[in-house]
Amino acid sequence: MAATRSAGVRRLMREASELSQPTDMYVARPLEDNLFEWHFTIRGPPDSAFEGGIYHGRITLPHDYPYKPPSLMLLTPTGRFETNTKICLSISSYHPETWLPSWSIGTALTALIAFFETPGKGALGSLDCSDEQRKKFAKDSLKWKCSECGCNMKEIFDLMQEQASQNHASGDSVSNIQETTQSDDTLSKPSDNSSSKLETTESEIKPQVIPEAPSQPTSTAKTVIQPEPVNSRPQNLIQQPQPVVVNSSSTGLLIFIFTAIFFALLCRRLIFMQ
Repeated sequence: MAATRSAGVRRLMREASELSQPTDMYVARPLEDNLFEWHFTIRGPPDSAFEGGIYHGRITLPHDYPYKPPSLMLLTPTGRFETNTKICLSISSYHPETWLPSWSIGTALTALIAFFETPGKGALGSLDCSDEQRKKFAKDSLKWKCSECGCNMKEIFDLMQEQASQNHASGDSVSNIQETTQSDDTLSKPSDNSSSKLETTESEIKPQVIPEAPSQPTSTAKTVIQPEPVNSRPQNLIQQPQPVVVNSSSTGLLIFIFTAIFFALLCRRLIFMQ
């Protein structure tokens, strides 16, 4: 809890420094004895029944700000919001689910000014008065002075007017700078005649490129290589021996000779044994 409060204090100190100077649409400052309570003054949106009015109000910030939204209320009559009543808006404490920690007091005041021109439709703290009554409130708002912070609406209105004049003057300066830059660009651009002369000179300086003779067209026909015929019977890697054909008559003669020799030897062996 203490860490959250410290973060809120640092955030509010930074925002107080950023809002130390009034803008052309709002002023906001914390009270001297309470950093979590601020008073603000906003201008009525232009081109509306609130134009020319300046309205004072109070902001109450929770201790876990900026993680929770602030409470807003108007202290001067506007004809759009009730006085001394918390306003129900998407950027107020009534709708913490829509609040983003990246938003600031300046964001809330900008949104509040935008809500001036929207219909109340019975929302909490809202009013639907006529344009004549709102114009009267806007005129009378310059006479109001806050008894708590001592702000004088007429003085704050003059400060906002001065800031608006400075913004307008700075905008004119920016437009003058843009016009001067454009004129300088116009002077720096060459004319059409000079550009044509430059193109002519470049064409004279550049060497002519002689196109190469077209090469002979190459035949795009592809040579089809026919595969060699494959024998239906595969060749044997090892050659088989050829069978020897023996004549039957020769065989019989040889058998007879060998038999005769065998019997002759056998008879000779028997004779020697006797």
